[in-house]
Amino acid sequence: MPLTDPARLSAEARAPHVVSLWRALQPLQTVVSFMNTGAHPDDETSAMLAALAWRDGVDISYACSTRGEGGQNDIGTEAGPALGVLRTAEMEAACDVLGLRMYWLSESPDDTIFDFGFSKSGVETLGRWGRDRTLARFIHILRRERPDIICPTFLDVPGQHGHHRAMTEAAHLVMDLAADPDFAGSDLPPWQVKKLYLPAWSGAGQAYDDDLPPPPATLTIPGKGLDPVTGWSFERIGQQSRACHATQAMGKWISAGTERDFPLHLKDSRVAGPDGTLVSGLAARLPDLKDCPHLAAAQEACDAARSAFPEAAVVLAHLSHALAELREADSRLTQDERAAFGHKLRRKEEQLSLAIRHAARVEVFGFTDLDFVRPGGTTALTVETRQGDAEHVEVRPELPQGWVAEGGTLAVTFEAATSAPYPDTYLPGQPAAPCLLSRVTANGVTSETRVPLSLPPVVLPDRTAALAPTAAVLNTAQSERRFSVALSDVAPKGADAALEVPKGWTAERTDGGFDVTAPETLTDGAYTLRLTLDGQPAQTLIRVSHPHTAPRALAQPAEVAVRAVAVETPEARIGYVGGGNDRVDCWLAAIGLDVTVIEDRDLETPSRLARFDTIVVGIFAMRFREGLAEAMPRIHDWVRAGGTLVTLYHRPWDAWDPDAIPPARLEIGQPSLRWRVTDENAEVTVLSDHPALERPNRLATEDWADWHKERGLYFAKEWDEAYTPLLSMHDADEAPLEGALLVADIGKGRHVHTSLILHHQMERLTPGAFRLMANLVTPRDE
Repeated sequence: MPLTDPARLSAEARAPHVVSLWRALQPLQTVVSFMNTGAHPDDETSAMLAALAWRDGVDISYACSTRGEGGQNDIGTEAGPALGVLRTAEMEAACDVLGLRMYWLSESPDDTIFDFGFSKSGVETLGRWGRDRTLARFIHILRRERPDIICPTFLDVPGQHGHHRAMTEAAHLVMDLAADPDFAGSDLPPWQVKKLYLPAWSGAGQAYDDDLPPPPATLTIPGKGLDPVTGWSFERIGQQSRACHATQAMGKWISAGTERDFPLHLKDSRVAGPDGTLVSGLAARLPDLKDCPHLAAAQEACDAARSAFPEAAVVLAHLSHALAELREADSRLTQDERAAFGHKLRRKEEQLSLAIRHAARVEVFGFTDLDFVRPGGTTALTVETRQGDAEHVEVRPELPQGWVAEGGTLAVTFEAATSAPYPDTYLPGQPAAPCLLSRVTANGVTSETRVPLSLPPVVLPDRTAALAPTAAVLNTAQSERRFSVALSDVAPKGADAALEVPKGWTAERTDGGFDVTAPETLTDGAYTLRLTLDGQPAQTLIRVSHPHTAPRALAQPAEVAVRAVAVETPEARIGYVGGGNDRVDCWLAAIGLDVTVIEDRDLETPSRLARFDTIVVGIFAMRFREGLAEAMPRIHDWVRAGGTLVTLYHRPWDAWDPDAIPPARLEIGQPSLRWRVTDENAEVTVLSDHPALERPNRLATEDWADWHKERGLYFAKEWDEAYTPLLSMHDADEAPLEGALLVADIGKGRHVHTSLILHHQMERLTPGAFRLMANLVTPRDE
């Protein structure tokens, strides 16, 4: 939908003309390009990149391997590929703040280059991603962007995330491979990166714990200054970008005087001479590319335009002259020169064209009336323009294949491709179609720029429907074999919907969907129910929409995954306190437990807490559930009176005060890399024959099978002697950790704290997770 008037005004206030013009002029200083590399969205070195781009004019880019699908989500329940879609959108928003050109190694949700969860080994990571594929994608990106410099964000050292280590190792290898004409993994012309820098700072912190010190600094990128126009420090600009990573709770205020410089270590160089500055040995300005009077004149005009700021008319005259001289120089390039640096002249023309549009005060704004559209559908297109000081402005839609513009309407034909939820490239200033193409003539020189629509419509598949739920559990220890599947958003309307079920099952069509019945003698195991529309396989959509990102949609097969598992359940009244980051209450109810969501008034009133035998606190809830931390003294009294409290994993920064939140002291370890078990198949050793592992379900080896992603994270580091550790586990070549599951008898009640990722395992329908959760919520006296 078009932005509301208040939203448009807010967006305009964040980008005043004087700032937009100033930033458009900065790249005219140099032709040097710098690529940062990392493994996840939010790995980029934002403050350093802000200084390089908005102060030094360096053309910055970022190559990222994964979409962050295995990360955590502080703002919702998206996980796996859906989280990858959301984090991709967040990364694009972060790029807009920095003018950062974005490239992804991962091309689709089923790519082998995937955030499979935390890893402690670069070797393991490259094995999972596929070493050859990782290098081929990395090299293809280098050959597309052609950066002069590459710089990983993290070091390849023990104690660092394995994904980071893999990308840093790959950065060393691609220096030669990208320049090798015999490399068969990319069909683009070879490109020689000139310098490889490493960070000369430690990547240790709350999450990581680098075992080795960083290499010595060979030069330093100053980062402590202020932008002369906005007055913001480059650290603050970096944090404005990082705040877009809301799923990772990024964005923090940087106090005046606490800004940093950025020391770098030159690891590899293919240029001669000492490395006194970042651009030493490189062609830094247009005349350095070739002894050509037109390039010299273009650079002189660029410099004059910057010096004339903020006098827009004078700036515009110089920019028009610079573009004319640049084009003349480009027309005189030899074939070898075009291969060597023609891309730099093309980038400079793009940069000049954008600066001209801003200097001429040309406004172009476009939006459609729909966020989502299907093949065969239409959406109205509104375009607003202001000619400003230009002699002529022409604006027209730039459309993908299969789109047609008819007056003020965009029609999406059946030849149109479904919008990619994992686009492999994002280039601020060069938006992908659909967008607007603006032709501006000023001082007799015509230039073109692409302008994004405020919210480009997302093209959906033509045959979809929504199923709810998409995953279900049937408890074979109980008699219930029926459950309902809601059906909605069927497209095309009126399509004949049917649910294909396993032999012996039935799926009765209802007004709202289907009533599914499994056989009484149901064998434990996994089952899949598939939706068809008019006899054809259907897809289902996960619409990913948050206020800080543009809408996206992920299409997947329309299926319901069902797990049949025998779970004995206690007779207990269970209260659930969540922070919005898990669905544990739903899964407990699904296996037949009596679950009530605890409301604020329940937390405030001891008599209302007394209704419950067990209270489960969801992940991160201490941080995100208002009033919960303040209610803990009342909950402690409830525990001492006989209640069973189950707390799921929390991070140390989730308002987890080790002396105040748990009934007895319990400290969560950090950096987190040292206090987690990333191997989902790690052997689990039982340390105590405790009822929590025996009643009402006697856990066995098979309950630890088929886990996904990892065993657990944010393990307890230290605890009061009242707690008994029940399990021991560890990753390969590491010491055992005993803080995954702790139980303490407190007065007449009990506190259970677990760092196992049980909420995730239940979402993945892991059988043992349901059996273990049923045990943990069992009251002490049952």
